[in-house]
Amino acid sequence: MSVLVNKSSKIIVQGFTGTEGTFHATQMIEYGTQVVGGVTPGKGGTKHLDRPVFNTVADAVNTTGANVSIIFVPPAFAADAIIEAAEAGIGLVVCITEGIPVQDMVKVKNYLEGKNTKLIGPNCPGVITADECKVGIMPGFIFKKGTIGIVSKSGTLTYEAADQVVKAGLGITTAIGIGGDPIIGTPTKDAVELLMNDPETKGIVMIGEIGGGMEADAARWIKEHGTKPVVGFIAGQTAPPGRRMGHAGAIIGGSDDTAAAKMKIMRECGIHVVDSPADIGKTMAAAMAGK
Repeated sequence: MSVLVNKSSKIIVQGFTGTEGTFHATQMIEYGTQVVGGVTPGKGGTKHLDRPVFNTVADAVNTTGANVSIIFVPPAFAADAIIEAAEAGIGLVVCITEGIPVQDMVKVKNYLEGKNTKLIGPNCPGVITADECKVGIMPGFIFKKGTIGIVSKSGTLTYEAADQVVKAGLGITTAIGIGGDPIIGTPTKDAVELLMNDPETKGIVMIGEIGGGMEADAARWIKEHGTKPVVGFIAGQTAPPGRRMGHAGAIIGGSDDTAAAKMKIMRECGIHVVDSPADIGKTMAAAMAGK
């Protein structure tokens, strides 16, 4: 059992022959991910990394049976790439691209409503099921198989949390980097719910940041439905109101958007909140031990 991807997942790469697509597809293949081909319009019928290149996602799906796509295309074309993948029947789309215009993501979000396609991202590190399948740009060697799931808006903090959890002797089931843009495909609550329902995941690390209400929504859901210990951290505790910090979605628009407000809600909902990311591993170990 795993969340979103596993060793049986068949992945295609949109933007396969570009610099980013080539580099990260190579890393994914070396990790053991089943990359079955890629899409670069105009290069269909050729080979790249010893795998077939297709002109369209539909061609790739029909030939390879792919069910997951990862997107490395420029921001101006990313929304169309997501929609093309959904139209072709891809079940999971992971969009790495950052800088996609908000209005494009509004269009994508509306299009995906009611469809059987789940979007992770954009502007995210992707998804990894430890020792099975990496669909993203994360350093795979950090992630060792275990019992803790990770949901994070931040790529860097995903890696930090994974490293600590592994060093605490717990390991990772699946880590989901949901992305830091204002409009993303899978909000924190939905990702937490996936891990809460996964029998192999025994605890969850939830990493958020200032801006928006996703962490509060997730915390309230955990209070009502949670069955596993959750360790939480909010990045941006010293951020000034009104200034965007790194991610497009990380901007304090009101009193509820601050790190302090989110941490308060999370604590009230029974989450083990840490003030520093350096405490994630040991806090998770203590929570798993029932301390």
